[in-house]
This record gives sequence, C-alpha cells and structure tokens, in this order.
Amino acid sequence: MAVSLRPGPPLRFVTPSMTPALRRYIANEAGSAAVLLAASVLALVWVNSPWSESYHHLWELPVRMGIGDAVFELDLHHFVNDAAMAVFFMVVGLEVARETIAGELSDRRIMSVPAIGAVGGLCVPILIYLAINGLFGDGGEAMHGWGIVMSSDTAFVLGVLALFGPRCPDRLRLFLLALAVVDDIGAIAVMAIFYSDDIQIVPLLVMIGILALFLALRWIGVWRLEPYLALTLALWFAAYACGVHPTLAGVLAGLLIPASSPESSRGRELVVFGRALIENPSADGVRLANLAASATVSANQRLQSWLHPWSAFVVIPAFGLANAGVELSAETLEAAATSTVTIGVALGLILGNGLGITAFSIAALRTGVGVLPGGVRYGHLFGAALLAGIGFTISLFITDLAFTDQLLRDEAKIGILVGSLVAAVIGAWALRVMGERMPLCSPAGDSAPPELPPLPWTAPQFPKAFGR
Repeated sequence: MAVSLRPGPPLRFVTPSMTPALRRYIANEAGSAAVLLAASVLALVWVNSPWSESYHHLWELPVRMGIGDAVFELDLHHFVNDAAMAVFFMVVGLEVARETIAGELSDRRIMSVPAIGAVGGLCVPILIYLAINGLFGDGGEAMHGWGIVMSSDTAFVLGVLALFGPRCPDRLRLFLLALAVVDDIGAIAVMAIFYSDDIQIVPLLVMIGILALFLALRWIGVWRLEPYLALTLALWFAAYACGVHPTLAGVLAGLLIPASSPESSRGRELVVFGRALIENPSADGVRLANLAASATVSANQRLQSWLHPWSAFVVIPAFGLANAGVELSAETLEAAATSTVTIGVALGLILGNGLGITAFSIAALRTGVGVLPGGVRYGHLFGAALLAGIGFTISLFITDLAFTDQLLRDEAKIGILVGSLVAAVIGAWALRVMGERMPLCSPAGDSAPPELPPLPWTAPQFPKAFGR
C-alpha cells in the first residue's frame, strides 16, 4: 500500500511583541520557582527530620481575626491555603484579564494553538488517571483525585526555561503563558464546580450581589482600587460561608477589576494637575497630581504590579512550605510504589500533558485554526508540552480538596513530586536535543523570523511601601 508523504499545509508564524509588563511578569514567575523549590525542599527535610512534630505544630497554630465579639479563626495551614492563596489566584485572574483583553494574548491567532493545546493538557491527563484507577484500583475516594493532574505550575515551567537563557525563544515563553492562561481557567472552573462543599443559598446570593457591584463599578468607570479591594474582601467571606473554595473570590475579583486602557482625557488631566503643582507647590497639589497619575494606568495593572511580587515570593513559597511536607518513610514509599493514586498522578502529569498538548496543538496547526509564535519549532512545542507536566502548586492545592484520607494525600503528593521532577528533566532534555540540535523539528515551509533580544533577568521589584 502506497503511503503519501505529501506535507500538510504550510504553518504560518506571527511575531508578537513582549511588553515590559509581560517581561516583568515572566521574570517574577521564573524567579519565584527558585524560592518555591527551596521552600518545598525545606518542608520535605523538616518533616522527615527528628523535629517533624514541630512542623505539624507550626501549621496547627490558630490565626484569629475579629472585631469585638465577632471572631474568625483558622489554623495557619488553612490560612495559607484559603486566605493567602486567594492573593495568588487574584494575580492569576488579573493576568488572565489583562492579557486576554488588553495584552499580547488578545490576538486570536496567538491564542488559538495554546488554547486548544491546553484543552488536550486538561483532558488527556484526567483520562489517564481515571483509566489507571478505574482498571487497577479499588475505586472509592481515589477516583476523586482526577483534578490533581490537570494543571501546570507556571512558575516552575518558566523557571526551567530561564536556565536556557537566550537559547530559548521569547515566543516560547509567550506560548507557555497563553497555555497557562487557559489551563488556569480550566483548573479554577473544576475547583468551583467539582471540589466545593455543600452550597449555601444565602451566601451564594450575597456573592452574586457583590459581583453585581463589581460590574456596576466598572460600568460607571471607577478607577480607584479601594472600592474593588473592599468588595474583594467581602466576596472572600461570602465565598467561605457559601461552601465554594474561598480562593475563587480572588479569581473572580481579578477578572472583574478593569483592565482596559483609561480614557485619553486622563492624560490631559495629569498635565493640568502637574502644571498646577509646578506653579503652586502644595500638599493638596501633590495629592491631586498623584491621583491624576494613577488614573492614567488601569486598576488591573496597578494592582498586579503591587501584588505579584508578594504572591510570587511570599505566598507561593509559604504554600510550598505548608503543603510539600510528606513523610518519606519506607512504609509510605512502599505503599506509593504500588498505589494507583501515585502512579495515576505521575503518569497523568508526564504522559498526559506531553501527549495531550502536543497532539491537540499539532491538530490546531494542521487544520489552519491557529499559528505558532515566530521562532517556536516542533521540538520547542514538544518540550514545552512535557514541561507542562510540572504540576506542583495547583496539584498540591487540589490534593487537599480531593482527599480526606491522609494516606491518599501523601500518595498523591509523592506522585506529584515524582511526576513533576521527571517532567522537568525530560522536558528540559527535549528542549535541548530537539529544540536546539534538530533543525528538522522546524515546521516545513517557513523559516522562523529573527529572534528579538532575550528576556532580561530582573530582580523582583517589591513595592517600597504599601501604597498603590
């Protein structure tokens, strides 16, 4: 039987720009990976040391918030997971809104391939996990862990890419960021729908009312951050009382805070108030000039520039320290070696993302639905798909939501650690061998456009004060 070797339709490239804001975001995420790794290693060493009891006692410490007789209390572990992580998810929501509404990812041509690839990265790992636990497991609570394998850790992925420096195309980072946007939306939707407790109607109605207030503030053009932050805090308490995971409040607030560019009249107001301050210096003039300057930048961008360093270098490492501690005793490792949960998580992360993202992305390219960012080859695509198997932060997060049995949690965490480590190693190998040394991995029919200067490594820019 004759086999046709005719090539498919030629693949097209586009060369999107990377704004300074996007470069700072990627640099912070990449830098966060080193701190997160250090915190996670510390948790593993601590919990397997003679001082392991102090680790558990630390996270059982109560955190109380209250006014008068009204007291709200969480232990430190749940404070990190439920309250501090809302900041992380809020940054995710802010980035999704900014990049899809007013950023580089608003171009449908750029978003199509990573978006379709992300669908494969969501579905195929879940199918692998369910197949392994359905065929070889005993069912029960283990089947509830399918959401663990469906998300990638953006910080770790970008951290691995940072090791390649200028040899890694900037467009590959943009491709992975677009992939992460859709991936995060899918993971957040799954948490809200499938990993929520019994929903309480009255707090749910309160949440809907607060979201309506968000929309009203957007509609009347409120640009100051204070009203949005106050509504975000109220939304968090309503979500906590409702039964959905309270971090959903951070995501929803991030999506609803205005990301569109301010009106041009704001710039003219800044000129007027700035000139008035120069001509007649006064405290009121400084205040008005500062307000006018703030109004020239979207509320989304101002809040993200303030929150993102705290999320990347404080919240996420604290989460890793609180959740990566798993006892690696001989009994635990022996149980994990034959556990369908551990095997399902590890294979779901490694094979599911590698196969799912690659297959769905190539299908989108070959059907002409989307285009590749310039400089990205098939080898880069396959390596990035394997790197997306690093499912650390949100995977650990969903583990605590999926399981109540501590043994299942430990087995899932071992699967996450093993799967993420293997995905990082083979993904980096694939990028180096296939992305750099094999020119045949370039799509046929087009040559990649010239590279722009590499992503600069910048130190995290923490705000000097808590002002915005």
